[in-house]
Amino acid sequence: MTTATGITLHPAPESRPPETFADHAELLRATAPSAYVQGALLFEFPDPVDDEPPRPRTPRRDLPDPAPLAAQLGQAVLEVVRGSRSLPQLVRWTTPEVYAGLARRATTSQRLSPAQARTSRAPVRVRRVVICEPADGVAEASVVVVDGTRVRALALRLVGVNGRWRLADLATG
Repeated sequence: MTTATGITLHPAPESRPPETFADHAELLRATAPSAYVQGALLFEFPDPVDDEPPRPRTPRRDLPDPAPLAAQLGQAVLEVVRGSRSLPQLVRWTTPEVYAGLARRATTSQRLSPAQARTSRAPVRVRRVVICEPADGVAEASVVVVDGTRVRALALRLVGVNGRWRLADLATG
């Protein structure tokens, strides 16, 4: 609509973001940009609670000793963070939340010190593992690890799921 002064009026765009991918695609077709602009993709993440069936917790009597696994996981976690082990090796032994946290931490540490990750360093050695079992099918481990010239501590919470231990929580120091 053009006014007497020669000004063209256009309706204001809708202020709410599109609710579905089809709405987003329609909005993109309707507003063709004059120059290339990189936009964000619209992802619809499913609710993880609805996708995964409830996992049966395994009682302690049906699970192996958690100490060897805690030692191996402590070593593997530090190797992933420092870049000497690939992260997908831990997907079977971790919950999705722990795996995502490790992925973020590994990516961040690689950005901060990429040259240090490529150089050969002393291997990670587990010095001590202490296990506490606060509930049936749950084991909490503190793992002391030597990482080059540093001594680090890790706290792991292992939960028995489907007949094996799975890393459900992790804290590093």
